[in-house]
Amino acid sequence: MLRIKRLDIFIIKSFLTLFAGTFLICLFIFMMQFLWRFVDDLVGKGLEMTVMGQFFFYAGLTLVPAALPLAILLASLITFGNFGERYELLAMKAAGISLLQIMRPLAVLVCILCCISFYFQNVIGPMAQEKLGTLLISVKQKSPELDIPEGAFYSDIPGYQIKVGKKNRKTGMLYDVLIYNLKDGAENAHIIYADSGKMEMTADKQHLNLHLYYGELFENLKSQNVKSQNVPYRRESFSEKRSIIEFDSDFNMVDASIMSNQATTKDMKYLQTSIDSMVLIGDSIGRQYFKEVRTSTYSIPNKLTKEDSLKLEKAGASLNIDSVFEASTLAQKQRVINAATSRTESLKSDFGFKNYTMEGNDYQIRRHKIEWHKKITISLSCLLFFFIGAPLGGIIRKGGLGMPVIISVLMFIIYYVIDNAGYKMARDGHWIVWTGVWLSSAILAPLGIFLTYKSNKDSVVLNADAYINFFKRIAGIRSVRHLSRKEVIIHDPNYAIIPEKLAQLTDICQKYIKSKKLTKAPNYFKLWFRTSRDNQIKQINEQLESLVEELSNSHSATIVNLLNNYPIIPIYAHLRPFRLYWLNIITAIILPLGLFFYIRIWIFRYRLSKDMERIIKNNELVAHVISEGKNL
Repeated sequence: MLRIKRLDIFIIKSFLTLFAGTFLICLFIFMMQFLWRFVDDLVGKGLEMTVMGQFFFYAGLTLVPAALPLAILLASLITFGNFGERYELLAMKAAGISLLQIMRPLAVLVCILCCISFYFQNVIGPMAQEKLGTLLISVKQKSPELDIPEGAFYSDIPGYQIKVGKKNRKTGMLYDVLIYNLKDGAENAHIIYADSGKMEMTADKQHLNLHLYYGELFENLKSQNVKSQNVPYRRESFSEKRSIIEFDSDFNMVDASIMSNQATTKDMKYLQTSIDSMVLIGDSIGRQYFKEVRTSTYSIPNKLTKEDSLKLEKAGASLNIDSVFEASTLAQKQRVINAATSRTESLKSDFGFKNYTMEGNDYQIRRHKIEWHKKITISLSCLLFFFIGAPLGGIIRKGGLGMPVIISVLMFIIYYVIDNAGYKMARDGHWIVWTGVWLSSAILAPLGIFLTYKSNKDSVVLNADAYINFFKRIAGIRSVRHLSRKEVIIHDPNYAIIPEKLAQLTDICQKYIKSKKLTKAPNYFKLWFRTSRDNQIKQINEQLESLVEELSNSHSATIVNLLNNYPIIPIYAHLRPFRLYWLNIITAIILPLGLFFYIRIWIFRYRLSKDMERIIKNNELVAHVISEGKNL
């Protein structure tokens, strides 16, 4: 029987409180980013509050699946960071509860959130995308005076084609204005060119008022056939001209069927049906194009008898095309070249159209497949982000909105870059669709497993002190002793035998300096190929630390201060850098790398000799203080 423990309730409550806040923050950020993309289409249109409310409502529904993974990552990071910072995680582990057991109730909760995300992706998302797309198209058609692009013809006003060279959004002025009035037909177009102008809506919102400056107007005087010659026309120059265009600027919702072919407005079942239909259509069109090419006048017939083939071979062997061409007159050559060029251009155009049709169909198939896979990958990313955020929080043990927010944003940016790169490669057909869409999940899953394993084993993989100490060892930076006189001492040092130990340590250090010749450069080949280990330095270090530990219980401040003068000996720094023999051999062979470590070892050998001299000198001072016998 499933039992919910109090600890599980505590963990879930801690997570849900943070998740609610982080989800609203993430959704707000995504809403602002979405609004920024369409701010030009919304500002200055005089839209009603109900229309704006629908826009934000549908936009919010479409952004819920995108906000959920980031909210889960941030909430899990802060939750487990708070547990670690308040030592609650340590208390749970001390009670025999592993990290996986602590994460178990939240893992079940996140699985439920994954199902909710999938429901939004597959059911609510397509409906919201259809409503939002329809609304955006309707909004763009409401006030064309702000929607006319620069350097391109605008045709959303019925019966008119308008081109603007440049426009000033602050003043509303349009420059290099070219207007085609096609209400009477293309053959009787009224053309207006103006240096500048301004377009405004009338008070009844039923007409557009064009106020044009310094231009010309061209129009035919009567209806003419396109093939007619000597068509009379009228030309008018003006310094200022007003024109009225009928246009209903009231907000009218376009037909929702305009978004029916978009992949984002379909659920998984409808997407699969559309993919099957497009594949079938693409195969049919491809076979038809193949037949047309094979039976085309530009291709060699594919059904020739054996006798016809032999005749063609004999004719080709006996006929020199170049000689025939050279024997032709200049006019004949020109006709042949023109005919060949015309046929080639026609064939190129035909093949280009066929290629465009097939590529367009393949592109739509890829878009539908991408949407099908994304409904799964985005939902699964919620679970993957949880298994990244929770272990990270347990490792860094920092709560609040400081470090967790920085790490969450960095992780999400990395995820977004990888996911977007895979999406574009799959969309453009460079990769197989499923490899591009699942790329981010394939990278996040091993990372989540690795972090969960390390956090469960209490690893220091993200402990800054561990990396600082590592780089200190590489650079040769070592710590110093910071001993102080103890307030309470249980066992006093045995001052009777310590001078003898100090003398013994001094003798060992002197012998070591003579035998190892630390101040001289070591032999390059013996250094890398010698397999013996330096056990003597380990003995010296153990004896030194034993003396320091014993004398640290002294009541004498002088002796304690002298103990701080003893160096901390890195017992491996003057030896080969790697413990594996074959790795050292490879390092020696790679000469630049081998020389670097050789010089480093030489420096550390010289420093070790100075440490030995420092130990000998300090031993004499400690022995002198003990022999004086004052304040011991």
